[in-house]
Amino acid sequence: MAQLGVGIIGCGNISTSYLDLAPLFKALKPVAVADINMDAARARAAEYDIRADTVDDLLRASDVDVVVNLTIPAVHFEVTKRILEVGKHAYSEKPLVLTLQEGEELRALAASKNLCIGSAPDTFLGGAHQQARAAIDAGDLGKVIGGTCHVMGHGMESWHPNPDFFFQPGAGPVLDIGPYYITNLIQLIGPVKTVAALATATFSERTIGNGDRLGETVPVDTPTNIHALLEFANGATVTLGTSWDVWAHRHGHMELYGEDGSIFLPDPNFFGGEVEISGQNQDIKTMPTWDHPFGVPNQDTRANYRCAGLADMAAAIADDRPHRCNIDLAVHAVDVMTSILKAGETRKFITLTTSCDRPAALSPDEARALLV
Repeated sequence: MAQLGVGIIGCGNISTSYLDLAPLFKALKPVAVADINMDAARARAAEYDIRADTVDDLLRASDVDVVVNLTIPAVHFEVTKRILEVGKHAYSEKPLVLTLQEGEELRALAASKNLCIGSAPDTFLGGAHQQARAAIDAGDLGKVIGGTCHVMGHGMESWHPNPDFFFQPGAGPVLDIGPYYITNLIQLIGPVKTVAALATATFSERTIGNGDRLGETVPVDTPTNIHALLEFANGATVTLGTSWDVWAHRHGHMELYGEDGSIFLPDPNFFGGEVEISGQNQDIKTMPTWDHPFGVPNQDTRANYRCAGLADMAAAIADDRPHRCNIDLAVHAVDVMTSILKAGETRKFITLTTSCDRPAALSPDEARALLV
């Protein structure tokens, strides 16, 4: 398998995950990093023995085939557009963009240049979530008719030294954590048809609990407590609760209900974990350990295979096939998330204007083929 030269724009904390894990995958060869802060770029480059470029130099570099966009969400669109304009494939951290219009513009630009766009999250390729996908595809649940998802806590201000952007438009729990849950729902059930929501912000400001700004307050200018109802094209209805206003709860991360049984999934923010299933006998049992490489713990007790989506995109470019973390999936997820927020504002049902195919399942053998 031919390797693609990988350049990274954005040298924050998340860049270490990509640089640590890219060597696991055959098709990926990190060659350069860039940041508007050249000191940050040089430090990260020295840490991983690769080149530090300016953003402009990285975009011009002949040894960079695909550029990973790890900038803040507010500039995801601008940076990904520049990547495509110079003729390179692009892969973005989630969310791909902050508006549906931006997503459609990137889709059209990529198509006009015969380039690929990929987008996180790729955690749905994890062993646990692919095991659940296999059970659903095998008909173990019958037709999926409903479900519940909950991602709730009390925000990032207790541990993040600069949590401001989490509480501004373009973030909040729907756009920050929601991509993991919504993308997994789409790969398990299919596209979403209609959404409704109620959205509030319980606290008008947050107090930083860590770092140099300890005790400083930041304003809250986006909903932080959102409860949504999703109707899928297949008729299933799923309740999605996302909140940073909750101190404690006992809800499961994700449960799906079928005509013949139910399935219980671990946190879609991660690749691994136990999957439980029940049939009509109502006896909930842990599914047997599945021989899927993206479910094997590789960081203490946790499975982390970030870069799997990027590696699949690189392999797909070489094989001339669709990749799984593709632009249609990412744009549809953005449509779902922004429609949830719009529904929360208007208190009306919103019919989505986009759709997508379920991404192809990733079997254990297909996952192994991506690894060194």
